[in-house]
Amino acid sequence: MTRTATHCPYCALQCGQWVDGSGAVDGREFPTNRGGLCQKGWTSGALLGHPERLTTPLLRPSRSDPLAPVGWDVALGHVADRIRALQAEHGPDAVAVFGAGGLTNEKAYLLGKFARVGLRTSQIDYNGRFCMSSAAAAGNRAFGVDRGMPFPVTDLDDAEVVLLAGANVAETMPPLMGHLTGARLVVVDPRRTPTAERAVAAGGLHLQPVPGTDLVLALGLLHAAVVDGLLDADYLDERTTGFDEAWRLAAQWWPERAERVCGVPAADMRTVVAWLAGARRRYVLTARGAEQHAHGVDTVSAWINLALALGLPGRPGSGFGTVTGQGNGQGGREHGQKSDQLPGYRSITDPAARAHVAGVWGVDPDDLPGPGRSATELLAALGRPDGPKALLVFGSNVLVSAPHAGAVAERLAALDLLVVADVLPGETAMAADVVLPVAQWAEEEGTMTNLEGRVLRRRRALRPPPGVRTDLEVVSGLAERLGVGGFPAEPEAVFDELRAASAGGTADYAGISYARLDAGEALHWPCPDEAHPGTPRLFTERFGHADGRARLVPVDHTPSAELPDAAHPLRATTGRVLVHYQSGAQTRRVAELSAVVPESFVEVHPDTAARAGLVDGEWARVVSRRGAAQARVRCVPSLRPDTVFLPFHFGAGQAANLVTNPVLDPISRMPEFKVCAVRLEPLAGSA
Repeated sequence: MTRTATHCPYCALQCGQWVDGSGAVDGREFPTNRGGLCQKGWTSGALLGHPERLTTPLLRPSRSDPLAPVGWDVALGHVADRIRALQAEHGPDAVAVFGAGGLTNEKAYLLGKFARVGLRTSQIDYNGRFCMSSAAAAGNRAFGVDRGMPFPVTDLDDAEVVLLAGANVAETMPPLMGHLTGARLVVVDPRRTPTAERAVAAGGLHLQPVPGTDLVLALGLLHAAVVDGLLDADYLDERTTGFDEAWRLAAQWWPERAERVCGVPAADMRTVVAWLAGARRRYVLTARGAEQHAHGVDTVSAWINLALALGLPGRPGSGFGTVTGQGNGQGGREHGQKSDQLPGYRSITDPAARAHVAGVWGVDPDDLPGPGRSATELLAALGRPDGPKALLVFGSNVLVSAPHAGAVAERLAALDLLVVADVLPGETAMAADVVLPVAQWAEEEGTMTNLEGRVLRRRRALRPPPGVRTDLEVVSGLAERLGVGGFPAEPEAVFDELRAASAGGTADYAGISYARLDAGEALHWPCPDEAHPGTPRLFTERFGHADGRARLVPVDHTPSAELPDAAHPLRATTGRVLVHYQSGAQTRRVAELSAVVPESFVEVHPDTAARAGLVDGEWARVVSRRGAAQARVRCVPSLRPDTVFLPFHFGAGQAANLVTNPVLDPISRMPEFKVCAVRLEPLAGSA
């Protein structure tokens, strides 16, 4: 049977896959995974023929009515009519769009164009705001460029020391561990994760800070580097600015003082710095554990400052990077579905950027709206007097993935129109007024950009079921019904337009074409013309700022927005498990995966469980100031006694985001998913 070369639908490694005409999946040789796949990748084909697959549009005539099957003309006509009526009454910003970091580059691009040209609304953002925005902001201000990993993953193969700050890659990206087998690992995580276990077993270290104090730990490490004479002074002089200002704040955080706040032994801090400084090939990588805080940008900046002080970024065999999460987490934030950006990673407030993109789109730059609300703020404004009255959702399950999920449910219910384009009947889709069934990864063409900034071809292995359309066809069909032209549904046509819109921008795709990708070229952006080979390694000669230098940014510790008290004495943190992905809308429907982790759980130290009257295996309520989630107790002796952990893959009463805090980082507007104050209570019966 003919096999098609494509890529896994899940994380940003974008592992190579073969998919045959029956939907069967096999591993394919590719640099990130070398033929292997994780459990999620091996079972991804199960969703292609899933019995719950959405195959016909559904419409709810009124909120008191159930969803009922209708034809595409009726569904799209209804949506277009409601959009026209709501915008006529309330203005263009009455309609909002919510995208996703799992959408192809073509979808992200066309969605941003549709919002700003087709709907003329400023109200568009995406779920990547929950994932990568703090690292993106920190990278931009330090390096002048945000690319998760400014080097290929295979560069890690020869690493001697790798520090992973808030990254549990053994569960979230298992194939990545194959690139770290020769390195001494230092894992920064409040939990003894499988990644931390592997680090310790191989002679590395697990640094276990109090949740919300990663920045203090990074400052303590920088202090140790300075006092122990381990700075790379020549590198700092030649390639950076701002060290003196950054050091004035870090000077207050000698390791013993940092230990009192973050809980990591000062001796371990000095050991880690000595390891990093003494190695020739060394890397510092951050992920969501460092980023999903109300001070996440500053926390990532602190880790960047450490890497710069030791001379890592831009050096052969060394570097700083961020482990991007979602499948197109990199490309998804480059091409216009983010509230403050235009294609090519351009700022929507930059007159030159507006003029360039407006020229490609054939509109007046003054007609383009300005920046809109960020994701959390957008969801909080839905249905309010000054907020959007309609929301179009593509590829996101906000009822499970957004913080303070109970409040999100209230805002969705207050809308006049909720439209969801989805593959399976997730929680948000089933709350919608209109559900539009769309194609899956193996049923469509397009491109993705993985965590290395490498642009990849997603190829169609089989046709979608009858009645299912692609997201591009949905957007094109809506634009047509709204009387707006310029929205092609063919992926290559959309990509060629994206290339023109991105030309000259930070993320320049102008020289990348389907023909080059299909010929097997490994093309990393920026790639400004078709003679350019792409840029797998950034910063080898200069950084992205005008003077070519990286910036050390002065940062200091700010406590988490919500601290424990007598009523809520514990810190809750959230994250992923090996067999599930994001909101679990897909993986919870795969029998092999659901059998392993069928329900939510709360990890708790045995002593903490005993004080709360809890027994291992029983159900508990995890209660914050916003709500309560139900979870089965797992007693974990290695967990900090002041901390509990919840996976965020489950819905309804088991949703971890019922308790999380929607307070935002002032720069990135990322919510503080990684720490909130809670208490534990016994719960009789099952969830």
